[in-house]
Amino acid sequence: MNALMNLGYLQRLFSYDDWANRETMSTLSNLQSPPVRSIRLLAHIVSAERLWLERLRRDKQTQPVWPEFSLKECREEIAELHRLWGNYLESLGEDGLASSVSYKNTKGDTFSSQTQDILMHIILHSAYHRGQIAIDMRVAGFTPAYTDFIHATRQGIVE
Repeated sequence: MNALMNLGYLQRLFSYDDWANRETMSTLSNLQSPPVRSIRLLAHIVSAERLWLERLRRDKQTQPVWPEFSLKECREEIAELHRLWGNYLESLGEDGLASSVSYKNTKGDTFSSQTQDILMHIILHSAYHRGQIAIDMRVAGFTPAYTDFIHATRQGIVE
């Protein structure tokens, strides 16, 4: 059985994702010398989120999967992605969640996936890499951003 996700809940998850990316960005920006790997991972998160949006919209890929973004470029990308994802999700509608999208991965292999599965992948992929950033920061002696989903809901950040 292939259950259809609820668009409202996905919008809530994207709201959480935006907040978590901004929290991570803010924490890294407040360090005098943030770990290079952490910046690279954050750049990958935002670039991958853009890549998936471009695939969903059937647009040409505009950035590499592992870009060399500065923290300033990451901040700008996060702000733009917030707007772009909000517009995309608003225009998608419930019926659009079950639609299939064909795309090529970075190796050139062709796949077809349901939009709802791609959207869930984006959320999970970003959380995975934010976890890597948290570990990287702890190893470097820093305290990472507290970006747990439940923390965001308890604080009323994501409703």
